Amino acid sequence: MTTQTATPPATTGDKPPLRILLTILHLAGVGVLGGIIFTTLSGLLGTGLGLLFAAGIGAVLLVGLVYALFGVGWFEVARVSALYRTPITPLRWRPRDRPGFSGWLRALGRQAIDGRMWRAIANFAIASILGWIVLRLVWAVVWSIAISFAPLTEAGAVIGPFGGSGIAVEWAPLVGILGLAASVAGIIGLAFLHRMLSLAIVARSREAELTERVRTTTAQREGAVRAADVERTRIERDLHDGVQPRLVSVGMTLGLAQQKIDNDPDAAKELIAEAHTSTKAAITELRQLARGIHASVLDDRGLDAALSALASRSHIPVVLDVRMDGRCSREAEAAVYFSIAESLTNAAKHSRASEARVTVRLREGGVLWARVEDNGMGGAQVQPGGGLDGIANRILAAGGTFRLESPVGGPTSLEVNVPCAS
Repeated sequence: MTTQTATPPATTGDKPPLRILLTILHLAGVGVLGGIIFTTLSGLLGTGLGLLFAAGIGAVLLVGLVYALFGVGWFEVARVSALYRTPITPLRWRPRDRPGFSGWLRALGRQAIDGRMWRAIANFAIASILGWIVLRLVWAVVWSIAISFAPLTEAGAVIGPFGGSGIAVEWAPLVGILGLAASVAGIIGLAFLHRMLSLAIVARSREAELTERVRTTTAQREGAVRAADVERTRIERDLHDGVQPRLVSVGMTLGLAQQKIDNDPDAAKELIAEAHTSTKAAITELRQLARGIHASVLDDRGLDAALSALASRSHIPVVLDVRMDGRCSREAEAAVYFSIAESLTNAAKHSRASEARVTVRLREGGVLWARVEDNGMGGAQVQPGGGLDGIANRILAAGGTFRLESPVGGPTSLEVNVPCAS
């Protein structure tokens, strides 16, 4: 069985000499920065391990090391992608699989052993070594050009490019020409070697890309199924606990009115009026329930108007700050809208909050970001089948991320990020 790795074209529109020159400049820059960066990372590692049991200082440094390693890996992926015009999926921080400190700690641990991040770091290390060699060869080029004119001087011998014994001045032009050719060939060869290694190490194979897509699609599908199940359970609960008892009461009241309509018309009228009031209340509850399933204003006027209507109906005061330049997809806006609606419902019912703040932004890169914060008692947790679980599943189904912070005593904040093209 033969495995084929898809290698995208190195350039789209740039001539090969220009691409080689850019690669050489990249290697020279990485050769200068690589030593500084790896010295700093080694210092963080050594100091963190040495102070690991000193009031937690070492642990803080080791956590910083993981973030620093992620930054180096992210930079390397972005550098290779931009240099060779190759569509490489950006390196992303591992998302939390649960809220709170434990979720953050688990995400940190998964990021520390992320294979893709370490491949990018390994490629950066190789590029640093190649860059250091390129810098030495550049100096050899300068030296070769300089000694080619040595016979024009009165010197009897010239020193080699990296020290050592002298070279007789009569041999200097030949050595200079050979050194220039060898140095230039070495620099160009290192540029090609860097391209080959970078695309092999950093660029993802077609199979790996498809595997990642399947994993993401599976997670989104599972989130959509769980979100639909939680939503169905909520609708059943609202119908059973709210509308259904009220309609049963209306039927019983009308039955009593029917029995009294001949003997006691006044009492029958009162019962009919009571049934009429209960019917209107049931209609209102059904309308609110339908609005919870689908907000028509969201389709007609957009997320800003839908959130304004939602804030006006909230049982607690809501400070609304929405800044969106344009519209997102219906799925993305719906996911964010229902996440905010459920958060405000939880704040009114469970957190004893006196106010809430909702902030929505359309960020660069086409990501819809929202944050809901209340001043309640905190302690909110994601429970299977609960409202927060429904939010998490709905956001996951839309391809976004969900983060909840709710320490005991408050405040509670919920952040969601959803790609606009979800």
